[in-house]
Amino acid sequence: MELKSIKDAFDRVANKHKLSYTKTHEIVQMLSQELDKALSLMQDTQLDHKSILVDAKKLFTEKSPVAQLESAEKELNVALTKYPKVLEKQLNPEISKAYRTNAEFDTHIVNQIIANFFYRQGMFEIGDCFVAETGESECTTRQSFVEMYQILEAMERRDLEPALTWAGANSERLKQARSDLEMKLHSLQFLKISQGQNSQEALSYARKHFAVYADSCLYEIQKLVCSLLWDKNLEQSPYSEFLSPVLWDNAVREMTRQYCNLLGESSESPLSVTVTAGTQALPVLLKYINVMANKKLDWQSVEQLPVAVELPEEFQFHSVFVCPVSKEQSSEDNPPMMMSCGHVLCKQTITRMSKNGAKTSFKCPYCPTDIDSTRCKQLHF
Repeated sequence: MELKSIKDAFDRVANKHKLSYTKTHEIVQMLSQELDKALSLMQDTQLDHKSILVDAKKLFTEKSPVAQLESAEKELNVALTKYPKVLEKQLNPEISKAYRTNAEFDTHIVNQIIANFFYRQGMFEIGDCFVAETGESECTTRQSFVEMYQILEAMERRDLEPALTWAGANSERLKQARSDLEMKLHSLQFLKISQGQNSQEALSYARKHFAVYADSCLYEIQKLVCSLLWDKNLEQSPYSEFLSPVLWDNAVREMTRQYCNLLGESSESPLSVTVTAGTQALPVLLKYINVMANKKLDWQSVEQLPVAVELPEEFQFHSVFVCPVSKEQSSEDNPPMMMSCGHVLCKQTITRMSKNGAKTSFKCPYCPTDIDSTRCKQLHF
């Protein structure tokens, strides 16, 4: 979106409103002063009241306050009329032209993605209603997300038993994923017991559950145990951080992430990520389409966009390589190849530069090194 255009339009309206207010204030002040002056003169019984009123009327006619007010109001109304049009153009563009008419969609897959989104968000009734109305089979992940939300809802109530049970059952898989979720959950349970001012029970819990983490989390364990010395005044202690609700929020996020990870799902909804990324890329695409339309070119037949669509790092999930010579993205059939000089080109580019294998050597397009095509090495991202 062209936020600058919206801001400029808003600033114009704000400036016109300020000028209109200033002008109105000046005119009202002038009228007030002239009326006060006329009333003051009329209090003198020796003066002709009629001539005073005639002079006042003549002054008002010359100053034409109504015309001045109308002029200022007209300029403000013009700016106010244009502003919604700018908003409509920038915030509600015609996005249907970004849709490729030759694109093929698998309705079943799209419906499953939408149903999976509802279940992932915990909206099980809406998901069930959607599945029933579309006639789709039940989403395979539904029951798993039901279990996940039962665990998360228990954590919101500060009940860690369901989460600890799940983490214990999946302990080996969590270790393979190098997750410290189980330690986080045991730490929260320890703090919950200690904040109940039951130090002996908290120590017993620590001896039972912290020993296996002594090598990797010794410093954290030491802090947790030392916090027992301040159990009656923890908020004034060096360990007041253990009272922060952020610890629970982090545990909930890690629980969600690891549950989805072991389920073979991403921690973020694919539909949400797709829509968010598409929303950020759409303005660039629409601008490109408008340029193509002005040049009477059909973008529907373009296989690769000639413009870069920059997205934040959170939307970059895989490393890619684009050949600097052919501008083509690498693939399994056309992998990136590193030459002896250290520069990288795609395999098909190297083949073309070596005259389709007719000769083995050619000059690197980026440095004066003679390259032996047989010595190029494939890179793996």
